[in-house]
Amino acid sequence: MLTPIRGLLDQDQLATAHRLIAAGGFQDGSRSAGMAARRVKHNDELALGTAQMSELNNLVMGSLVKHPTYRSAAMPLKIAAPYYARYTPGMSYGDHVDDPIMGQGSELYRSDVSVTIFLNSPDDYDGGELVIQTAFGEQQVKLPAGDAVIYPSSSLHRVAEVSRGERLVAVSWIQSLVPEPEKRALLHEMNLARETLLQEQPDAEATAQVNHAYINLVRMWSAL
Repeated sequence: MLTPIRGLLDQDQLATAHRLIAAGGFQDGSRSAGMAARRVKHNDELALGTAQMSELNNLVMGSLVKHPTYRSAAMPLKIAAPYYARYTPGMSYGDHVDDPIMGQGSELYRSDVSVTIFLNSPDDYDGGELVIQTAFGEQQVKLPAGDAVIYPSSSLHRVAEVSRGERLVAVSWIQSLVPEPEKRALLHEMNLARETLLQEQPDAEATAQVNHAYINLVRMWSAL
């Protein structure tokens, strides 16, 4: 299930992100890829460990973790610090599946959900679509600046070659309380209905029944 997150970053936040990215240095993005993905990964990534990176993470991830759509659809347990990727003409990221286990040492986590946050306008570049294989065929994603999309990390996906301009994104991975994507999707849809009922019919018996069922399904399916 692909879930867009609209308006994650506003124009002021995007301007700050661009300033911080411009002040940082980029390196070959294939250095952070796994053995299989390294062969098809052709992009640049912002160097880690800089003062700009820390401020950028606080800005971007601070907005993400508070967003209700993200919390409902991803059901996060752990989230990785993002990578900031740049694609210029000729760059792409071929078909790949994200590594199942990420992190180092005692900070290991399972990648259940991937997130791409779009940091510049689709008018700024040609190509660069995020192409994700789903049960209904390929879906292409190219969202406005400040929007994001989350999707199962188990999905085969790629970034089409950029032919003009520059594509800027932040990418991260989440270990979910509910590892199975089908169960997460069902819980997200149920939660949307539950929240509507709680707002519009808070005292109705049906509202109590849906709320009760949702809470107990989360309890039943949570991998804790």
